[in-house]
Amino acid sequence: MTGRIEKTVFISYRRTNMPWALAIYQHLTSQGYDVFFDYLSITSGDFEKIILENIKGRAHFVVVLTPSALERCSEPGDWLRREIETAMDEKRNIVPLMLESFDFGSPSTVKALTGKLENLKKYNALRIPSEYFFEAMGRLREQFLNVALEAITRPMPEAAMQVTEEHQNAASEAKEVGQEELTAQEWFEKGYNHDMGGNYEEAIRCYTEAIKITPSYTVAYGNRAYAIIESGGDLEQALADLNEAIKLDPTYYIAYNNRGRVYERQGQQKKALADYNMSIKYNPNYHYPYNNRGIIYRNNGNFDRALRDCNKAIRLRPDFAEAHYNRGIVRQAKGDLNGALVDYEKAIHLKPDYGWAIASSIAVLRNLGRENEAKKQEKLARELLQKEIEYNQACFEAICGNIDKALKLLKIGLKKKQATKEWAQQDSDFENIRDDPRFKELVGE
Repeated sequence: MTGRIEKTVFISYRRTNMPWALAIYQHLTSQGYDVFFDYLSITSGDFEKIILENIKGRAHFVVVLTPSALERCSEPGDWLRREIETAMDEKRNIVPLMLESFDFGSPSTVKALTGKLENLKKYNALRIPSEYFFEAMGRLREQFLNVALEAITRPMPEAAMQVTEEHQNAASEAKEVGQEELTAQEWFEKGYNHDMGGNYEEAIRCYTEAIKITPSYTVAYGNRAYAIIESGGDLEQALADLNEAIKLDPTYYIAYNNRGRVYERQGQQKKALADYNMSIKYNPNYHYPYNNRGIIYRNNGNFDRALRDCNKAIRLRPDFAEAHYNRGIVRQAKGDLNGALVDYEKAIHLKPDYGWAIASSIAVLRNLGRENEAKKQEKLARELLQKEIEYNQACFEAICGNIDKALKLLKIGLKKKQATKEWAQQDSDFENIRDDPRFKELVGE
């Protein structure tokens, strides 16, 4: 059987990389290719009959790879993962397009490419710098898509064809993607790389550059807010970014979760709880808001609901170290010291440098009469947490019983607006010093 040249293409991408996907679509369609990509955002219920049918009905499968693209591939039912796996199963002509800073050897990429996806790096890939976009598109057409294929494509059902045409028509009417938008994408991906490396100051700078170029860049606002939160920066700035992100996309579940974190640190628990609920509403399979909502329930003394939320987060993401850690705190509060220690040890196993899980295990070990182990854990935790912001260091010193040091650091942290007095009042890490008059003077009654 002799293969033939096909001109049908499926573009697989993460929605944060929409400008890249649209630019590739516009170029290929202008050259006579029949191209489909999820331009209008298909609902999960239509995934099987629209997305998967289009992969089966097209000869070529082009996947847009950036540092952020594979971020959620380890989550259950992730669309991008399922799309790639389907293309592999159907023996499509898979062409990975490597964009700004993407590296198959990076730790985050290696972590994401598990199971069948590990084979993605074996396919012949094409790197696409934004400044040489059209040259790269020429190579894509002439070298990667201009190949004789023997894979059998399947005719699509009528319903799938109708929705496909709606997406193609809408994408064809979109404004042509310009160099500025692709440059904004590159700044975003640079910021993401710095995020993953913990270099939040540089991440904030890169996200800011992306927003300057594209003021409606929803995810750039969301990610900049995250970097501000993680760096112990101005919570009001983070809140402003998250408000803008949600204004641009009212279904942006990640922004609701992170805004909930800000509200929680500001002592606005009702608003935080409402945002976690909204995050869950828009994506019931997103594990983070269950864990964060569980923290609120825990701090309010509702341990049973807190346990349910921690358990749900762990079911959704068994390797979610933070959820094991928080469940350990709940169990410790309920007096289940052995259960708490099991959770802390599990969190440390999943994340060996998890300073907070190590720190929380100290009091449990001491209460169980394992003083030597507690001393070793304290030494290790102190090394891991020495670069934390002052507020977090105050939490650690309080856990270890170093009251004077904890109060001194807390004063600095509050002055720098790393947290609010309202948050400190109910932060369980300060349980050992809550009745100290100096603590009450710092945070109020």
